[in-house]
Amino acid sequence: MGAGAELVTVRLPQTTLGLSTCYDLRFPELFRGLVDAGAETLVVSAGWPERRRAHWTLLARARAVENQSFLLACATAGTHAGVPQAGHSIVVDPWGEVLAEAGAGEEVLTVEFDPGKVATTREQFPALKDRVLGLQPPRRP
Repeated sequence: MGAGAELVTVRLPQTTLGLSTCYDLRFPELFRGLVDAGAETLVVSAGWPERRRAHWTLLARARAVENQSFLLACATAGTHAGVPQAGHSIVVDPWGEVLAEAGAGEEVLTVEFDPGKVATTREQFPALKDRVLGLQPPRRP
């Protein structure tokens, strides 16, 4: 099984989810594509290794901030295939604030948030509208 070829979004009554898995968290262009496809809440399910837990938290917050979206990231706890897992599932708001974070073990997070905060954030700070797309690399002589 290889990488998917399509962006996956799911429309819910209050928000549109953009779905991703694990290693995808390292690729900002995927999340920007999900936002361009209408996602307001980004969802990541992952088996993230404990030795890279700092990256997990940093990248989760970065994806939320750069896309002005909520990010819900669920990480495996315990051990998988002999590899200690990070755990630390996290919920981040569009300003990068951590609304909830689990510990290293199995845990259920329950978080209430207002999906309308995405539109408010994007109106107050319209960074997504300032993007310059289609830039070409410089020509070589």
